[in-house]
Amino acid sequence: MEPLEALSQTLCASTLMLWVLIGTLSRTDTGENRAQWAMFVFALCTTVSLMLLDVSGGSLWGSTYLPKPLAVLCMAFAFLARLNIKGRNVSQGMNPHQIMKENRENQE
Repeated sequence: MEPLEALSQTLCASTLMLWVLIGTLSRTDTGENRAQWAMFVFALCTTVSLMLLDVSGGSLWGSTYLPKPLAVLCMAFAFLARLNIKGRNVSQGMNPHQIMKENRENQE
């Protein structure tokens, strides 16, 4: 039981660390894609380990009730990790920075 608890805690910590560092890791499109896939894999592995921990009657941080909700949360997090962080321009309009830049260029 102890190794499964340690594995679950390690995977939870790794997923959390990637989530914290996602801004730094997403400076390039390739880095963003790799970080998202890593978060996806870690979150799914965490979900599986938490489910196994719950089925085997183990506890996480002293609680036998915590693995189930955390497993559901990790499952949702796994799929949310694949969302595009940088986003796309949906409005197809100019933003204020582009307008100011064009105004400056026109004045020169």
